[in-house]
Amino acid sequence: MIGSMSTATQSAPSTSLTPAQISAWKRDGFVAVPGFFDAGETRALQAEVRRLQAAGKLRNVATIGDGRTTSTTAFNMQLCPAAPHSPLIRALPFSRKVVGAVTALLGDEVLLYLDQIFLKPGQHGVGTNWHTDNAYFQSRESTAGTGMWIAIHDANRANGTMAVIPRSHALDLTHERDPGSDHHITCAKAVDPADEVVVELPAGGVLFFNWGIAHRTGGNATDHDRAALAYHFVDERRKPENWSTSYAGGTAPPVLAGRGASSAAREWGSDQTGVFDRLVAGQEAGAA
Repeated sequence: MIGSMSTATQSAPSTSLTPAQISAWKRDGFVAVPGFFDAGETRALQAEVRRLQAAGKLRNVATIGDGRTTSTTAFNMQLCPAAPHSPLIRALPFSRKVVGAVTALLGDEVLLYLDQIFLKPGQHGVGTNWHTDNAYFQSRESTAGTGMWIAIHDANRANGTMAVIPRSHALDLTHERDPGSDHHITCAKAVDPADEVVVELPAGGVLFFNWGIAHRTGGNATDHDRAALAYHFVDERRKPENWSTSYAGGTAPPVLAGRGASSAAREWGSDQTGVFDRLVAGQEAGAA
């Protein structure tokens, strides 16, 4: 039967996840953590998404159903990667709480793989169909990587929050081209929607899910935009064979933890240690 997860009573430690949360991720393939980012951090992320949206950085990937022609009535706005356009988004994965959480899930040798923004406009936003991230990334072990999906705004059924199929990383899910998108693939024909769990999160909450978990988002039937910011991480020892040597702006994928970790100083020429916290504090001071 279709499930629903309301997680408003849970919270994340400042630098890591609880043993129960780690066990849930390893057992079910996902764990929802409301309150992972505090109110000030969440406000800063909301303001940054608004800035990027106003600057026209996001593009509509929804089509009229032919997989090519951009729709003028349905909107699935994305920016990938977002890091080159935003110092705040670039710095976020190097914050202590993110490094602590990701290494608790993947181990002590972790690479930052990708980042992207998804935005569903009010009344016109359409969802992203069922898929697994590993269908794109092609790791031999789907549990070698994790997504970190951040709810920029409150995410619920009405505005198309994330749904997942627990333990679906154990399934062999065939993907095909999704004609509703200009580049997406989908495993919609291979999953049973009756097995889904809908994950509702307040703004600032996070959903961690391994690369093999089938997931989707729905349409936004409300009057307000809903956005999410996602990062992908991988155990360096189990990275895909087709591993890209290019990340944001053509730089090497940063080492988040383990040998060679420099808080991106080596890869990007700029040490990201403490940058996220300083940018959030500066934005809060400016708004006071």
